[in-house]
Amino acid sequence: MVARPAGSPPANPSVSNSDARRNNDALMKERGNAIANYPTYTAQQYIDRFKNIAIQEMNLYGVPASITLAQGLFESGFGNSDLARIANNHFGIKCTSDWKGKSYYKNDDRENDCFRVYDNPETSFRDHSDFLKKKRYAKLFELDKNDYVGWAKGLKEAGYATNPKYPDLLIGVIQRYALDQFDRPEGAIAKIKREDRVFAEINQNIGKAVKDSLVAVTPADKLYTIKTGDTLYNISKRFGLTVEELKALNNMADNNIKLGQKLVVVK
Repeated sequence: MVARPAGSPPANPSVSNSDARRNNDALMKERGNAIANYPTYTAQQYIDRFKNIAIQEMNLYGVPASITLAQGLFESGFGNSDLARIANNHFGIKCTSDWKGKSYYKNDDRENDCFRVYDNPETSFRDHSDFLKKKRYAKLFELDKNDYVGWAKGLKEAGYATNPKYPDLLIGVIQRYALDQFDRPEGAIAKIKREDRVFAEINQNIGKAVKDSLVAVTPADKLYTIKTGDTLYNISKRFGLTVEELKALNNMADNNIKLGQKLVVVK
C-alpha cells in the first residue's frame, strides 16, 4: 500500500508458488459470480460509489474523506485492480499475524506477498481507518479533518510510503477530482471529542503491534544481503524493525543502499 521502486521482489520463504496459486484459484472459484459481475470503474464512478463510506470514516475518526478516496483511487487503480476485484482490498493492506480472514497472494515487496481479503469494499475502508490508528500516525489525528495537505505530508513523514513524491501524488489526485468537496470542518468541541475517542483506541493498540505474518527467517549470521527491489522500509518490515532502528544498527546516515550490501537485521 505504498509507492515502491520497480524491481523483482525477493522470494517469500513462507509460501510456495504452488500453495499461493492453489489458494488464489480456490478464492476466485468461490467468488466467481462476484468477480464476473464486477463493474469497470472510471475515476468519477469510483468516487460516486465510495464517497459516502469515506465521509463516514472521516466523521468517525478524522481522516479526511479526500485522503481516503485519493488513496483508494491510487492504490486500487480506480477500483479495477486484481486486489479490488478479487479481494475487495482497496488499500493494499497486507496480512499480519493477527489476521484471521482469507488471503490473496501476489508479488509486491516479495514474491507471493499475502494480502487481506474482505467480504465487501466497505470493510476494506474500515480496515484502512483501523490501520492508521497506530502510535506512529497519532499526530495526524490532531489535524483538522479537512486538512488534506497536512495529512498527505504527515503520512509520508510517518513512514506510510517510501516514494518521496507521495504527498504530491495524493494532493494531485485530490485537486484533479476536487475530492476536498467531501471534507468537512469541525467545531472545537467536536474535535476534542473525536480526538479523545481516537487516542483512546490508539492507546489500546500500543503494545499490541503485530509483526508481518510473513517476516523473513532471521539469518544465522544476523546479516541480510540487499537484492533488487529492496528498500530500507520493506527490509525493516520484513525483520520487525523500524527504519530508524535498521539505520542505527548499521550506522547509516541516510537511506541509500546498494545491491549486494549486507545489513545487520537483528538487534
